Amino acid sequence: MRTTRRSVLLRAGAAACAVAVTLPLATAAHAAGGRPGHDGPRKGTHLTATLAGRATLSADHLAEGPPSGAEAAAANGRQGPWPGQVIPGFSAMIDNGDGTFWAQPDNGFGAKGNSSDFLLRNYLVRPDWDTGRSGSGEIEILDHITYNDANHVLDFEIVRGDTRERLLTGADFDIESVVRAADGTLWVGDEFGPFLLHFAADGTLLEPPVEFPGGRSPQNPYLAEGETPDVAASRGFEAMASSRGGRYLYPVVEGALAGDDERRRRWIHQFDTRTGEYTDRRWAYETDREADVIGDAFMTGRHTMLLLERDDFQGAASVVKRVYEVDLRTRGRDGFVRKELVLDALGIANPRGIDAGEGYGLGETFGLPVQSFETVLFVDRDTLLIGNDNNYPSNDARVPGVPDDTEMALVDLRRERVTDDGVTVVGHRGASGYRPEHTLAAYEQAILQCADYIEPDLVPTSDGVLVARHENEISGTTDVADRPEFADRRTTKTIDGSEITGWFTEDFTLAELRTLRATERLPQDRPGNTAFDGLYQVPTLDEVLDLARNSRTCDGAPVGVYPETKHPTYFDSVGLSLEEPLVAELRRNGFAGSRAPVVIQSFEVGNLIELSRTTDVRLAQLIAGSGAPYDLVAAGDERTYADLVTPEGLADIARYADGIGASKGVLIPRDDDGRLAGPTPVIGDAHAAGLDVHGWTFRAENQFLPTDLRSSDDPTEPGDLDAEIDAFLDAGMDGFFTDHPDLGAAAVE
Repeated sequence: MRTTRRSVLLRAGAAACAVAVTLPLATAAHAAGGRPGHDGPRKGTHLTATLAGRATLSADHLAEGPPSGAEAAAANGRQGPWPGQVIPGFSAMIDNGDGTFWAQPDNGFGAKGNSSDFLLRNYLVRPDWDTGRSGSGEIEILDHITYNDANHVLDFEIVRGDTRERLLTGADFDIESVVRAADGTLWVGDEFGPFLLHFAADGTLLEPPVEFPGGRSPQNPYLAEGETPDVAASRGFEAMASSRGGRYLYPVVEGALAGDDERRRRWIHQFDTRTGEYTDRRWAYETDREADVIGDAFMTGRHTMLLLERDDFQGAASVVKRVYEVDLRTRGRDGFVRKELVLDALGIANPRGIDAGEGYGLGETFGLPVQSFETVLFVDRDTLLIGNDNNYPSNDARVPGVPDDTEMALVDLRRERVTDDGVTVVGHRGASGYRPEHTLAAYEQAILQCADYIEPDLVPTSDGVLVARHENEISGTTDVADRPEFADRRTTKTIDGSEITGWFTEDFTLAELRTLRATERLPQDRPGNTAFDGLYQVPTLDEVLDLARNSRTCDGAPVGVYPETKHPTYFDSVGLSLEEPLVAELRRNGFAGSRAPVVIQSFEVGNLIELSRTTDVRLAQLIAGSGAPYDLVAAGDERTYADLVTPEGLADIARYADGIGASKGVLIPRDDDGRLAGPTPVIGDAHAAGLDVHGWTFRAENQFLPTDLRSSDDPTEPGDLDAEIDAFLDAGMDGFFTDHPDLGAAAVE
């Protein structure tokens, strides 16, 4: 993945920005040729994100007003009440076009029951951007309006209902989104109803709350006794966009509706401000994960909008902090609007080192790894503004134990010309050197670290859903052994001729498996990864494919997927064949044809031959350093892996596969002292047969490296992985699997 780059300023207007730079990428990548497993040497352009400015407001800043936070939970060394009004970040913003913004916090402290002393406001702010060259990096509070019901519009009780001003509080509404109409009035999206609230420019409520036709939340004051809420608590209108001129509002339900079997579906509705009613139009959006929520929305054109999608993790645990563009005119076969990645807020270049070293995500790469990434808007044709709600005082994404400041950041979007030399870097089970393997967190890290492909090992559940696990026995990669409800599932099975005791995916339904959480497989070697134990679910193949197809490599190409079918002979024997659901899932997600960024691999031969007859995607025969493919053993075929890499064996492989994935020792063995010896003929013979050659597995720790490339006697310390990779690339290897994609990509460059 060696690249040379030259920046080209985007010349598209804000309304066309994301379409102009993201939609052509898939077409370009699928049209590229090259060796199996990679798109080959390629020139093109892709969208890059660079931090242009940052400004913050101290987490402990207090605005004038009565004390707040008497019922707020203590956290990070802070305990209310505080002698003024807390500003717990901003959930929505309006650009005034003069360097100032209206910035709206939410309901205060996260719940109806603890926010009755928090006044609902909208603050006028001016950031003095730290650009790395100038600027204080501070957010100045200039003014504010306080939302109120002075006109007695509301027909239900409010906290300050017996006062003249009838100021609204966080126990009355949970305001999360805001847009400004052409007449200067404000439309606000609420989560307690969820309601649409129409305020005058001075914050006075103008008309009764508009109820959501899709249902009510548990906090809705009109919820009848015995009525079942259709909207989950705090899952209302976190996001709302407005058409040009403001006639139409597009409120987005933050989470899935109750009773919706599609738990990744989020509904975009249309409200006509002229008629004061919802139209009959709505659109379905699919999140990357079931738990992801929609944090903000911003119209970029008549039919296109940005949607901010995030998870609820913070700091290093963050996985999804993304901005997508959707076109409401285009739906896929699954009925969801198509989405294209505009920004991964965990991977923004910071060449000027703005605030580098001041906390997690502040370095050569800037990230916004906050729990509540909740603001996105274009401020000019090339620049996004992003920001956070800091949930004061609980969030501490940047520095553990220190409440997060309120942040605003400017991100320049530019097209970069890229030349890729064709070396394929595969994130082995994701970036498994940094996160527990086969989690979406590991795959996301691999993408951020410039992997071209991510590799899920695939095993089935009892109801036939393919999931990503290194083995079907999961006691070493999940917390199943600590779950008393599954104690009776522990059993002993014979897998590929070996007797194994534990818990097996094929004995769990997907729903049951989803209750488990992933753990680090090598805690003694990678103790840092254990900090993430218990956080992440076992991902489905569908989720892995979605993450890949909605992502871009550092070269701007679609992220590829390199799935391995585990134990296909065994799973055939228990009626859970892997090949058919794998091919079906790939096709459903758009991974079809020889030019698709996908390679299916297997240690067995027969299922690859079967796959070669049912799909045109590229295939790779895995080659171990010893032994034989189990399906050959089971059939009485005496061929071994050593036989498969003879010139004759490689010619046979070329009849059904496009490449080989070989153990490092098959390509360059080690001598008696544990040093690298000379290359074997395998690479040259494979190339002569028309096969690409990918090696596995390149790991940074000393114990996995040749003796002369180790840095010390400590087996877990990193050694000279760069030198090892260089030796294999010099021998002609075309690509490689690595637990450390960042080091692998650096070695290639």
